Amino acid sequence: MWLMAGPLTMDDHRAQRGHALADCTQADVDTWYAGGYTARRPTHAFLRWAMRSKHMPAVTVPHRSTSYPAPIAQHQRLALLRQLASCDDVQLQDRVAAALVLLYAQPLTRIARLGTDDVQHKDGEVLVRLGDPPSPVPAPFAGMLLDYLGQRPNTMTATNPDARWLFPGRRAGQPMSPDTLELRLRHLGFPTQRGHTACAAELPR
Repeated sequence: MWLMAGPLTMDDHRAQRGHALADCTQADVDTWYAGGYTARRPTHAFLRWAMRSKHMPAVTVPHRSTSYPAPIAQHQRLALLRQLASCDDVQLQDRVAAALVLLYAQPLTRIARLGTDDVQHKDGEVLVRLGDPPSPVPAPFAGMLLDYLGQRPNTMTATNPDARWLFPGRRAGQPMSPDTLELRLRHLGFPTQRGHTACAAELPR
């Protein structure tokens, strides 16, 4: 099945990356959505069909089909990272979520599904499992992430004492929703989509 998306199909895109549909990874999907291609609505339908039909592994599909604004400049992305490292007046959970967007081009749909076991501390190195192998977390964000693990919100209530989500929600056993994360970051003036696109453009393909 071929899905046209502007001048490049989803299958063309994956062929250029040297992957078959059965080997599709979360990084492939994130890169596609960050690439400025059109026809994202039919892409949603195609990916959901492929997952239901067992033609590809389960991945997180961005929750809305919207136009993607132009990415921020690289120097703006680096400036935002510096601010995240030093702005102690912003809640730590928001700084961690924003850092994951800017460091690893992770969409909020994926960030919301991370668990505490996706953060690993081995031999003095902090890793975050976004795929295989886990990705190293640079300083000072490694320390920020470890600090956050010890003070996650919504874990001290009677309904959610054993939450293992990195960003626990208010409902028992549920993570914070991507929409809630987006609203929190938008309130801070953080350019979530533009920051994600900028980071995706800088990562090696």
